[in-house]
Amino acid sequence: MHDGSTTQRPPAWRSTRQRNAVLRALHDSPEFVSAKELHEALADTGGTVGLTTVYRTLRMLERAGHVDVVRDKGGERLYRPRPTDGHRHYLVCRGCGLSLAVDADAVERWADGVAESTGFAEVEHTVELTGICDRCRPRPARDAAPSRP
Repeated sequence: MHDGSTTQRPPAWRSTRQRNAVLRALHDSPEFVSAKELHEALADTGGTVGLTTVYRTLRMLERAGHVDVVRDKGGERLYRPRPTDGHRHYLVCRGCGLSLAVDADAVERWADGVAESTGFAEVEHTVELTGICDRCRPRPARDAAPSRP
């Protein structure tokens, strides 16, 4: 999911040391990550990027279409670099946060049809799918038959 082309700067990106550090930290994260987690990762490596700068940079990347965003069970926004071939929809585990990209061609066709039939332009949509992955799903207790001596 992290090919070399996703590290390109967005158009109209005013390059600063802090923004570039946020972008690198985002691309170094293997999963969706919160602004606070990015800020902590930067601090752990000796970075001096303020939390406000992290939030602003992520909002700019989102507006430019360079990140995919999901929400965790508490409603916090989590970010991941968007592949160059467009945004993805994800199924996210409410237990551990595991995220899997899912085929959402039907959703895309539906959104395009709504835009066309209403005459709207630049229609955006958000689809959030959450569940419990196999590792986090509770297992039914086995019927404990009394052991025989």
